[in-house]
Amino acid sequence: MFDTKVAILVLDDLATWQKLNVTAFLATGVAAMAPEAIGEPYEDATGRRFASLLGQPMLIFAAGESALKRAHRISGEKGLLTAAYVRAMFSTGHDAANREVFKAEPADAPDLVGIAIRGPKKDVDKATKGAKLHP
Repeated sequence: MFDTKVAILVLDDLATWQKLNVTAFLATGVAAMAPEAIGEPYEDATGRRFASLLGQPMLIFAAGESALKRAHRISGEKGLLTAAYVRAMFSTGHDAANREVFKAEPADAPDLVGIAIRGPKKDVDKATKGAKLHP
């Protein structure tokens, strides 16, 4: 049904609030960079309008550090749309500070706690190989 796939990998040993926070931020990154993937606005039976959502499923994976590094490496090699969240972002309080700590990470080995990727199914499958769907 879809030519593309969206996957979000979150470090499996984070606190629950951190997993949810990282997942939410990464999902917004995919949506912002893939406006063509956004569906039409929703409307209830009374005519009240609700925000549009991504028009395709997002698979959420619990991943160890090696799975995150693999997804990061393959997403770069394949040129996949990628959103990333690094551990240092938990200590900031706003978007500009997030970008500062992100930029300070080593490009080849960031301290990832989550990564979202969107692209052709086979490429996303390759990048997520070995990761397990989040329970």
